[in-house]
Amino acid sequence: MFTVEKERNITWHNTNVTKQHRQLLHGHKSPILWFTGLSGSGKSTIANLLEQNLHKYRKSTYLLDGDNIRHGLNSDLSFNSEDRKENIRRIGEVAKLFVDSGIITLVSFISPYKADRKIVRNLVQDKEFIEIYIKCPLDICEQRDPKGLYKRARKGEIKNFTGISSPYEKPEDPEIILETEKETKETAVDKIIKYLKEHQYI
Repeated sequence: MFTVEKERNITWHNTNVTKQHRQLLHGHKSPILWFTGLSGSGKSTIANLLEQNLHKYRKSTYLLDGDNIRHGLNSDLSFNSEDRKENIRRIGEVAKLFVDSGIITLVSFISPYKADRKIVRNLVQDKEFIEIYIKCPLDICEQRDPKGLYKRARKGEIKNFTGISSPYEKPEDPEIILETEKETKETAVDKIIKYLKEHQYI
């Protein structure tokens, strides 16, 4: 009944200012740069440095970080599999809005499930979703353990922890792979910027 009533009462309103108008105003395209990888792999560090560099180039950006989003929009979600899916669904819809606004959107989420990442990819047009796999071995992530989460997960203090008690499904065909065990954050950022220039996003 609720679904039927919603379909009857909600109508999509087209706007005269389009995504193309906004992109023209900003002077660049507006892809989603989706950073995925284990906790401690370097997602947030690289995304943050990349945004700083793009800002220097006078590009319009916004960084959506998984931990930050869980302080507000997704504060009601746990880390079980269903809530993880909802976590990604919500941020996917938010990122889609940013694409429409003409802004380069950096999304730093573990996003462990292939199916969820694919859903987000399918929300936007072809080539508007750039999957960036931050590849780093589990043992290296554990050695870094910047938040002390792996230690707590090993002790059983944190349930459903990706890589320990919950799976991480590696991307099969990401646009960019960054191996943070082998390369610096500066090199990683340079690779992303090179990709964006070569594919005429900026």
